[in-house]
Amino acid sequence: MLKEFRDFAMRGNVVDLAVGVIIGGAFGKIVSSLVNDILMPLIGLLLGGINFADQSIMVGEAAVLWGAFVQAVIDFVIVAFVIFLMIKAINSVKKPAPAAEPATKECPHCMSSIHIKATRCPNCTSAL
Repeated sequence: MLKEFRDFAMRGNVVDLAVGVIIGGAFGKIVSSLVNDILMPLIGLLLGGINFADQSIMVGEAAVLWGAFVQAVIDFVIVAFVIFLMIKAINSVKKPAPAAEPATKECPHCMSSIHIKATRCPNCTSAL
């Protein structure tokens, strides 16, 4: 059972996924810092010097932290946009496989599949 688990864990796609999760977590922290420490203070300054992290609405006894929600939405939009750009770049680098030359053709008389260089059909003996 341990050998099966080791084989599973060491397959390329599992290791790639683990690396992607680790890098994604680190990237998420960078984006959160960008939004919280750079973008939101600038946006708050443009809107009259407010701090979005402290913005809330009291509903009865509960505080609805709409400023933190706005920051989370901006985090998500930035991360989603960067992932979109990365996938678009990866897809543009990948070249589609060239179409393989056909190895067979269809006999116009009996409609059977024959070699592309055949001059006579082996099935109906018609000249091509």
